[in-house]
Amino acid sequence: MTLSQPTGKTQATRILLVDDHPIIRERLTEIINHEQDLMVCAEAEDRAAALQAVSTARPNLAIIDLALKNSNGLELIKDIHARWPRLLMLVVSMQDESLYAERVMRAGARGYITKQEATRNILVAIRRVLSGEIYLSDKTASTVIAHITAKPRAGGSVADRLTDRELQVFELTGTGLSTKGIAERLCIDVKTVETYRIRIKEKLDLKDSSELLQMAIRWSQDR
Repeated sequence: MTLSQPTGKTQATRILLVDDHPIIRERLTEIINHEQDLMVCAEAEDRAAALQAVSTARPNLAIIDLALKNSNGLELIKDIHARWPRLLMLVVSMQDESLYAERVMRAGARGYITKQEATRNILVAIRRVLSGEIYLSDKTASTVIAHITAKPRAGGSVADRLTDRELQVFELTGTGLSTKGIAERLCIDVKTVETYRIRIKEKLDLKDSSELLQMAIRWSQDR
């Protein structure tokens, strides 16, 4: 965790940056601190440091990436929302917006912006979230609204049928990671991963681990 030095902007809105890429944090800090009423009060690269920073730095807004060092941003969002329900959160990520936007909103975030868009619109997203509104791209907003209002379809997509954690395990399976590798990446034990894999096979009607691997790889390549 890194606490930022006082900037003299005592009444500025305090922002926590959670991203495991120092260059991204540096660029966002530069953009944010240029504003008279905004300041980056702390930085973190993983879940543990982020939770400590929330407690110590008392931010008004947390900007969180989904892919963090030895941890997962979606789980961090759930943790923060459970402990500090009034803390606003905005996701800035490289992950597929169409897949994760609705999930992060359900977890407690108030907006989602891709890193490609962030250099242009991060201040727009920040101010919209701070004003109590939701920030999503027009395309994703339409998709999320359509999904929420649509009648349930038989079967549904892979993403629709899996929980957040099951989807994470499924995605990592598609990258070729072993059960042990997935456990280490998600900071859970091997038996828990095996349980998730069993549930995934049941929900997707797969016979064995070989079919699971093949489907996970195809799904990852198609996205």
